[in-house]
Amino acid sequence: MAENIFGTEPILCAPLLRRVDTKLIELLRDLHPEDWDRQTLAPAWKVRDVAAHLLDTVLRKLSMVRDRCFVEQLQIRSEQDVIDLVNRLNREGVAVYRRLSPPVLIEIMQSACRQSADFHEALDPFAPAEFNVSWAGESTSLNWFDTARELTERWHHQQQIREATKRPSFMTPDLYHPVLDCFARGLPHAFRTVESARGTTVQLDISGDCGGTWLLAKSDMGWSFAPALATQPAARVVIPEQIAWRVFTKGISRTDAIAQSSLEGDRHLGERIFHLTAIVG
Repeated sequence: MAENIFGTEPILCAPLLRRVDTKLIELLRDLHPEDWDRQTLAPAWKVRDVAAHLLDTVLRKLSMVRDRCFVEQLQIRSEQDVIDLVNRLNREGVAVYRRLSPPVLIEIMQSACRQSADFHEALDPFAPAEFNVSWAGESTSLNWFDTARELTERWHHQQQIREATKRPSFMTPDLYHPVLDCFARGLPHAFRTVESARGTTVQLDISGDCGGTWLLAKSDMGWSFAPALATQPAARVVIPEQIAWRVFTKGISRTDAIAQSSLEGDRHLGERIFHLTAIVG
């Protein structure tokens, strides 16, 4: 595989969950009382809501996947059913845990994060995951992808808190690049309805030390990642790493994201990259 071209290899990042969550605990302990009520990029959530969401999701995952505790009989018939369910569970979790005092929330978070890291590190990364990565269009996912998806959640919500409270970012290649790589895995699904000639390629470059290159190629079976560029791409998009995480998590408008990026070649194909949303809801 050509150097710095990604998308075709598994993202084996389970140990990074512990590191990202250690930074989360340090961040939360450093917040001032007024910081907890600062507005984040998520319109409906202040810092305390994002922290509550991070606690809720890790406890929910441990309960449902590790402990096999399902208190509801869920009927999922469509992608919209998934979105509605996740949005409801998120609302319910935030409504409960936002009421906790910072010391109580942090103490529970620390214990939950330790258990979560232990759990993910013990999984067989190539065994089927309990939940599929729906935004990538998969009906069944492997554990490595579900764990990478978990990393993106822990990373990008923590980044929301950091930006809201003017704390230093943690865009380091070891932690941020796997997040970007995971986000990009949703591109074939985002392009699924795009008609192009067989052999058409689209190149995404995320600039900066944490970025890289992803190549999409059209075949008779649809769009998929290619390990190397065989021909000149029909479209090439360059997104600065500073905004890339926002682009794929609804943290910036599509218009603003395109304005701050570079597009070459077929604009219709290039702009399709900005339709990828690598979160549910």
